[in-house]
Amino acid sequence: MKKLSAPAQLIERVYEAILEAICDGTLQPNERITQEGLAEQLGVSRQPILQAFQILKREGFIEENGRKGVAVTPLDAKRLVEVYQVRAALDALAARCAALRIRQLGAGPFKDIASQVIQQGRRAVESNDTRNLVVTDMAFHSAIYEMSGNPVIAQTAALHWHHIRRVMSAILRHDVRTFAGVWDEHQAIIEAILDGLPDQAASLAQQHAESAAEHLANVLQSGEFNATLKQA
Repeated sequence: MKKLSAPAQLIERVYEAILEAICDGTLQPNERITQEGLAEQLGVSRQPILQAFQILKREGFIEENGRKGVAVTPLDAKRLVEVYQVRAALDALAARCAALRIRQLGAGPFKDIASQVIQQGRRAVESNDTRNLVVTDMAFHSAIYEMSGNPVIAQTAALHWHHIRRVMSAILRHDVRTFAGVWDEHQAIIEAILDGLPDQAASLAQQHAESAAEHLANVLQSGEFNATLKQA
């Protein structure tokens, strides 16, 4: 095996820093980024930046920008729908597995976790804190993945969630969407799981994902959103 040109841990940290900046909107869609600029900001050499760029290109977060180098990939409604198609299937599977597991183990071990997640989500809606809204939404779905007892579900969903988080953050920053109704849907999914109703839990989880995909895609294509995005 060949020696690595940069420590793997440093490459991972650089990758995570750039990915976080893309997902939270610090680096905007279509924004040009350079190895030199990021190396200076992060206090590292260009080599780990280059390695991180290669990973981010494969994952669809940055793309070639002609002679200008690379740029943050624009938000795309079609791509979002494709991601949500996969997520809908995973979420339905997770909800079904979680409900079946409840039948075996009882709801006791999971009630407190479910209640806490829902309460945190409701408080996030009241606070109108963009970052907190995204974090609590992810926490809800992560809790169901955990309840399912199948770790492969969470592992498979991880990359998709970065793309989803990026869209959610962008939309919430421009006050295009409220999350109040989302947590009503979350509540219904949790109740079906805790009642040990696998078919109902799976159906609600899939409908929730499909509804979110339709809404977010419509917002991305709206003139209002694109106008505010250009002004950012």
